[in-house]
Amino acid sequence: MNSIDWSSIGSWTGTLALGVGLAAVAGIRAWLPLLVAGLMARIGLVHLGESFQFVSSWPALALFGVATVVELVGDKVPAVDHTLDAIGTVVRPGAGALLAAATMYQIDSPLVACVLGLCVGAPTAMVPHAAKAAARAASSTFTLGLANPMLSFAEDGVAAAMLVLVFVVPVLLVVGFVGGAAVAFWWIRSRAVKNRAPQPTPSAAEAA
Repeated sequence: MNSIDWSSIGSWTGTLALGVGLAAVAGIRAWLPLLVAGLMARIGLVHLGESFQFVSSWPALALFGVATVVELVGDKVPAVDHTLDAIGTVVRPGAGALLAAATMYQIDSPLVACVLGLCVGAPTAMVPHAAKAAARAASSTFTLGLANPMLSFAEDGVAAAMLVLVFVVPVLLVVGFVGGAAVAFWWIRSRAVKNRAPQPTPSAAEAA
């Protein structure tokens, strides 16, 4: 009877948690987790797949750094933030997929890693991106966009806190993320069911 290789299971659990956690951060800030992951890999604190070593190259880090500054600053400028959110609909899931694929260093095949990255990272990034877009839409409606810069600073704080958790306790972050996503899904579904329910019509006596 073959024994279970618990060290391998632990390695995979940490890898998946790291990939999912970084992808979740990418749903809020697309370039920041790429920059941090690349820097961490550069100094040897994070392992990247052989085909994704370019993420930690100096040209890539320079590109991620410039893009991070543009995103952080532009997100606080009215009108520009809406453009960035529209672009982010494509960029953030793509960044999430790349991060998830790059951290699966145990997989030798780049194609398999990319497919798994798309299946895991892209949907994970879409959840916070959709929540972010909904919050911005509500802010634009009720405050005419005046509260958007404050929301942007709050999102910076959330992204930074998530990055800390990603590298300190990634499994805890993933559990919290999945739980939060489940609660959000339940709330949206309950609201949709309530809105579809027929509204009671006033009786003749009430109408009179």
